[in-house]
Amino acid sequence: MGGNSVYRHLSGSYGRNHFEVDRPFRAMLRHFAPRLPDLSALGAFAGRELYEVADYVDKVARPRLITWSVDGDEVDEVWIDPREREVLERLTREFGVSRPPYRGGSWFDHYAAIYLVSDPGIACILTVTNQTAYALYKYGDSAQRALVPGLIGESAEIVYGATWFTERQGGSDLGANVVGASLEDGTWRITGDTKYFASNAGLADYALVSARPKGAPSGPKGLGLFLVPKVDSQGRRNFLVRRLKDKSATVSVPTGEVEFRAAEARPIGDLAQGVYYILENLMVSRLSNSFGALGVARKAFLEAYYYTGKRTAFGKRLIEHPLVQRDLLDMEVHLEGTLALALKAVDQFERSWKETPPYGEGYHYARLLTHIAKNLTADMAARTTLAAMELFGGIGFLHEFPVERLHREALVLPIWEGPSNIQALDLLEVLGKKQAHQPLLRDMTALRDGLDAGRAIATFAVRRVQETLAELAVSSEPAAQFSAKDTLNTLGHAIATIELLEVGRALESPRFQEVGRLYSLRFLEGKPYPAETLESARSVFAIDEGVEAATLLG
Repeated sequence: MGGNSVYRHLSGSYGRNHFEVDRPFRAMLRHFAPRLPDLSALGAFAGRELYEVADYVDKVARPRLITWSVDGDEVDEVWIDPREREVLERLTREFGVSRPPYRGGSWFDHYAAIYLVSDPGIACILTVTNQTAYALYKYGDSAQRALVPGLIGESAEIVYGATWFTERQGGSDLGANVVGASLEDGTWRITGDTKYFASNAGLADYALVSARPKGAPSGPKGLGLFLVPKVDSQGRRNFLVRRLKDKSATVSVPTGEVEFRAAEARPIGDLAQGVYYILENLMVSRLSNSFGALGVARKAFLEAYYYTGKRTAFGKRLIEHPLVQRDLLDMEVHLEGTLALALKAVDQFERSWKETPPYGEGYHYARLLTHIAKNLTADMAARTTLAAMELFGGIGFLHEFPVERLHREALVLPIWEGPSNIQALDLLEVLGKKQAHQPLLRDMTALRDGLDAGRAIATFAVRRVQETLAELAVSSEPAAQFSAKDTLNTLGHAIATIELLEVGRALESPRFQEVGRLYSLRFLEGKPYPAETLESARSVFAIDEGVEAATLLG
């Protein structure tokens, strides 16, 4: 599948290798990952065929629900554009996006690939499929584990997974779920309406479904986790897809409403542990949400970066105007800080993902970092893509250019996998009940103590963590909830600051030390950049070493 030269007229970043041009991303991967993944081929694919197909699907070829076959049978299958299906197959089989965690690789490989894919809809299809593989690999029986090769692209046929937890009446309140499960003649059957935001509906071959076994207690702890195949043992459709949602973006992933009428199901692991499996599975997807947010923000930055380097206004290129430099600097500093935070979360998840309930300190620390990373990256993506649109002026609001789509794609990311209020409440739970603040304080203090350059900035960041936790300790429960998002943001900005400074130390990079200083000023201290920052701005946001100074930076 080749690229289309016409698309070069619509996008400045089209045709570029999105891995090779992104020096900060490659440098941070070298610091955090056990080895630097070889992502050059995926970077080229992401910057050409994938970029064009994702835009085309949004504008022209949205998925459609096919309810009836020519023979009058209800099939509830989703039609997707053949080019999108080819993209999915190549990402799964050729580029192995979901393979590394299960075949000797690392979670860094997977999430770095999601960053390059960046299109939230296509990334969602891969993410929920990977979540299905994760649950079966870790908690499934031998028959369920035998499905993993198909889900990760290592069998003759690729199959797709799904995670259907949200119901119409409950949303993020899993305890309100009413879809039930009962054991009938040795077969578990699921009945109920309606899994309300069911990604991969009509596309998934297997779905992870939360259901309450008959006689189980109310609330979230009464939920079990089940595997529901698309087709039952008699070869019949096993569940119904009522309709597809009409969304403003992320249309490449079909999202529908699913009903169950005595659907055959297979329990996963210990049904009494179901809610823990579900929450663990959500941690996998929240990290994916973080890297999808980072990736779509990077795409928007690249569009603005190349456009302002060519567009002329008031006698000089936009990128030569100090206010435009300020905008690009803000976007880059915000992106890199949240990238460091998200990679830190993956690092801790990599260390603890094999733990099982009731889990240990390392897992709870990973969960704390994941809640924070999910929230801050999503907020960053919404702001960064909006700033990119503004730098394009009026054409940034036109549907024909990709920067407009990137902003629409970003707007769902604060909502997916639990909105900010849910992340903040879960943060309070993991701090209060799981004492995750203890490894956080030890970790941040040790990193601070290892710094030379930037020690004063890191000391301030550690103090803000300590002060925030101290305030939380003496707050009433209503007061703690009222301020929970402030707590989350302060902790996140402090961690991002320290991690940027640590990257600068480990890589002997004055540039990352400068980004850490600017991030602290802008987001942790809430202060404006000093005037002399203009002198270093270009060295921060000029991320593409393939662009000659004479053609872009002046």
